[in-house]
Amino acid sequence: MQSSSVTYWWYLLCAIATLNALAWIASAATLRQHQPLLSQEAYTFCRRQLVLSAVYVFGCAFRSAHPVYDIPRLCLFHGWLSSVIVGRSVATVAELSFVTQWALMLRQCAGNAWISAKLIPVSIVVLIAIAEVCSWYSVITTSNAGHVIEETIWGASAALAVLGVGLLRAAFTGARRRMFIAWCIGGIAYVAYMFLRDVPMYWSRWIADEERGRHYLSIAQGLLDISHHRVVSYRWEDWTSEIAWMTLYFSVAVWVSISFVHASLREAKRPARNPT
Repeated sequence: MQSSSVTYWWYLLCAIATLNALAWIASAATLRQHQPLLSQEAYTFCRRQLVLSAVYVFGCAFRSAHPVYDIPRLCLFHGWLSSVIVGRSVATVAELSFVTQWALMLRQCAGNAWISAKLIPVSIVVLIAIAEVCSWYSVITTSNAGHVIEETIWGASAALAVLGVGLLRAAFTGARRRMFIAWCIGGIAYVAYMFLRDVPMYWSRWIADEERGRHYLSIAQGLLDISHHRVVSYRWEDWTSEIAWMTLYFSVAVWVSISFVHASLREAKRPARNPT
């Protein structure tokens, strides 16, 4: 059974991915245009943000074209590009690139503020690396327990990032201050979403599986399963729990990634200042 609504949703994801790719290309052109105004060190820093953003933007574009609901092995196409192992591998690389963007942005804005410039960025990257391991555990074994831990870590990492931004906010004025406030508001909204909606959802799924006595796969069984097992479905009922977060993830999160390129460029063009 097929639902035209799922097809239209896929069209929407592809349209968003196309616009995001064009936005990244425009960002790359902007950075190249400003290259003569930057020192070699500043340009290298901004280019690093651009490259990391490319990994995230085009990783999300791939996942938009080949959406996968990992644990039930649902996809929209039967080809190997829609396999869970490919989708999760792309997601892992993209997400680690994205969180590295967070860390670099905090480091660039923080100057010599030790907590915001060093401790928090390193902590965030390490935490998300652990979250990726938990995600792989859930995807391979089909146990939502790993997703509970993964999403909790993502929420805690975002809270750490908000803390880092909050520590820096008072040191800046004008447009720079408004940018920091906007990041704080966005971060708080994300943390609230994770702990009020996402973590409870995965917790309830895990509890339901435990009550039904669900059989989980071993690591060996799971690796074989995610390589070959694909269930093509266009039923709205199968995708309804994933549509909202995927749409936001492949749009708003990508815009944040691209915005880091422009924010990094603005920071690079400012006179050096060490917040206290």
